[in-house]
Amino acid sequence: MYAAPAAPLTRRAVLRTAFTAAVFAGTAAALAPVLRARRPRQTLTPAPLTPAVEETYRGRHIAVDPAWTSVRIDGRALHVMRRSDGTYLSGINHFQSYATPLELARAAVDELGTTQLAFAAAHHGRQE
Repeated sequence: MYAAPAAPLTRRAVLRTAFTAAVFAGTAAALAPVLRARRPRQTLTPAPLTPAVEETYRGRHIAVDPAWTSVRIDGRALHVMRRSDGTYLSGINHFQSYATPLELARAAVDELGTTQLAFAAAHHGRQE
C-alpha cells in the first residue's frame, strides 16, 4: 500500500544525466546549421514602387503606389495616415480628411505652394 521511497541520487546518476544532456545539446548545435540550410530562403527585398497613379498637379509630380499606402510629391515621401472611417490625412493638414490619397496629395501641393517636403527620416524601423 505504501510506495517505496525513492533511491537517493548518486553521483553516477547525476553525471550520467549531465553527460546525456550535453550530448543532446552538442548534437542539436551541430545539426542546426544543416537543418537551417535545407529550408527555402525568403527574399526580403521589396518590390519596386510601381505607381498606381502618377500625375503632374500644379507643376509638382505626384505618385501614389497601388496599395494606396505611399504618396510621393516630387520624389519625396508624404506621410499618409488612414483613418478608421476609410479617409486619409497627412501631417501637412491633419485637421481635414480626404477620400483618396490622390486628393490628399493635391491638397498637400496646394498647402505647400513652392516649398519642398523634407526628406523622410527612418520611421518605425522602416527606411524610405
